[in-house]
Amino acid sequence: MSDHDKDIDAATGVETTGHEWDGIKELNNPLPRWWLWIFYATIAWSVIYMIFMPAIPALPGMNATNTPGLSNHSDREVVAEQVSELRDARTAQGRQLVDASLDDILRDQSLRQFADAAGSSTFGDNCATCHGAGGQGFPGYPTLADDVWLWGGSLQEIEHTIKYGIRQDNEETRFSMMPAFGRDKLLEVGQIRAAAHYVRTLSGLEAPSHESEMGAEVFQKECSTCHGDDGTGNVEEGAPNLTDSEWLYGSDYNTVYETIYSARNSRMPAWGERYNDATIKALAVYVYSLSGGDS
Repeated sequence: MSDHDKDIDAATGVETTGHEWDGIKELNNPLPRWWLWIFYATIAWSVIYMIFMPAIPALPGMNATNTPGLSNHSDREVVAEQVSELRDARTAQGRQLVDASLDDILRDQSLRQFADAAGSSTFGDNCATCHGAGGQGFPGYPTLADDVWLWGGSLQEIEHTIKYGIRQDNEETRFSMMPAFGRDKLLEVGQIRAAAHYVRTLSGLEAPSHESEMGAEVFQKECSTCHGDDGTGNVEEGAPNLTDSEWLYGSDYNTVYETIYSARNSRMPAWGERYNDATIKALAVYVYSLSGGDS
């Protein structure tokens, strides 16, 4: 194309591309030198990368999904190695956790953090469904974020409960059985009603009455063996304290009557059958930390 055929913009003196829209012409300005050099450098870098790193899709019939490159680098192998290192580190900390006493765990910040983190994860996966995300509990499922414990709240007692469960098929499980006084016809309906009224007076939910006085006699004969003469309970039997404001199934009259009539005797899995000692210990430490335990 001769200079006479070029379309030169009158205002700038720059050749146009020949494109025009609504009277506006596109100038054919060259790209900046620095931009061109960077562009050429990226092309060169991409060629070098494809040579040394796994980047080119493999041909059909090859075992690999891409060429390995001269460096033979593999992100999968790097991740697998990192996971293996993390697993080894956790295994070592797990062994420390199993051998450590409660005082050792409390003194060792890194070990305590490891136990809390591992225990929190296990709790969320297995225990939160029944006990709540923060251990707040639900009717029929004990609150773990307080200092009221059916089977004892020391770290060792909590660990034992978690490991062997409650009313499971193993010799070490926590086990007690409250009689179904009405369902099994051990008491008459009137006696159960009186006992329910009396039990509610122990925690101040009802004022003493003639019926509750009758219930006191039933209680001393049938219930005091486990719950104590004064109703304060017994952790050896998993018998709750009836004089406080904590009620596992509810404190209204109908609920107390139903508990005496049919009994509850709920169960808890033996997590030691699923998890190793390190995981059980971490879970016990986490549960213990929710309330501080009682030791």
